[in-house]
Amino acid sequence: MPPPTLTRSQVRDVDRRAIDEYGLPGVVLMENAGRGAVDLLCRERCSGPVLILAGKGNNGGDGFVMARHLAIRGIEARVILCCNASQLQGDAAIHYHVLHRAGLAGIELGNNITTEQLVPLIGQADWIVDALLGTGAQGDVREPYRTAIEAINRSGSRVLAVDLPSGMDCDTGVANGICVRANLTATFVARKPGFDAVGADQFTGRVEVIDIGVPPRLLEELTHVGNQK
Repeated sequence: MPPPTLTRSQVRDVDRRAIDEYGLPGVVLMENAGRGAVDLLCRERCSGPVLILAGKGNNGGDGFVMARHLAIRGIEARVILCCNASQLQGDAAIHYHVLHRAGLAGIELGNNITTEQLVPLIGQADWIVDALLGTGAQGDVREPYRTAIEAINRSGSRVLAVDLPSGMDCDTGVANGICVRANLTATFVARKPGFDAVGADQFTGRVEVIDIGVPPRLLEELTHVGNQK
């Protein structure tokens, strides 16, 4: 059976219940997500260099995991942190700490980034990873993410979006003022409703669902409840 389509609120429920009821630590789910996204990039014969633009939330945490697993595979990867490291919390902060200790933390641009800073950093990237904003993002995209998205879209490099393209509303598929135009989207657990909106494919590119280790029983329960509503 193909995985279900999950809304923003259902995605939150998956994470919460996997952690609280099934005992799966969030840091493990994030590890599985980032490693799965790297597996997908490797299937695309990515040889590097890979530039990972990361935000302050869990989407950025997935990007930190990706940087480590790309390095393990001998693929050059560089993280550009589009926030202050002090803003990182929870599982994302844990994985960033691992990167920092491993000498892979990259460059911290903070909250006041400019196009002039990003253009030379993007350079000749084989792939750019959009790990800026996740499924929880709603409303118009604000700085510093707007500038980062503009730079990604102007780069000419192939783009992998982590979970969904930054700037897209998870449930509606509407671009919130500006949106990453990805060649490939590595979405976790299930497709999101917004992916099926008219014109959404111009932002998502091809969508691949990545398994992060959530027990099938949990997904079956969520799907059953959703079908009863």
